[in-house]
Amino acid sequence: MAEQVRWMSTKDASERLGVTLRSLYRFIDGGELAAYKFGRVIRLKEDDVDRFIESCRIAPGALEHLLPPRRTQDGQEP
Repeated sequence: MAEQVRWMSTKDASERLGVTLRSLYRFIDGGELAAYKFGRVIRLKEDDVDRFIESCRIAPGALEHLLPPRRTQDGQEP
């Protein structure tokens, strides 16, 4: 038996992602997140939203360029 699709409204999806509706529409328009239009209503598949969340995961060490330089105990850079 096929699993039933669980649909989310744009409001619910934006809240789940923790972003504004404008950001959500930007993800959709940019092709990063699939969405479906039924008449005037836009819906997203819950599984697609969950996959999008996982695809945005930051790999360990990927943000090192944003951290201040490390200093030794005497205050000097290594």
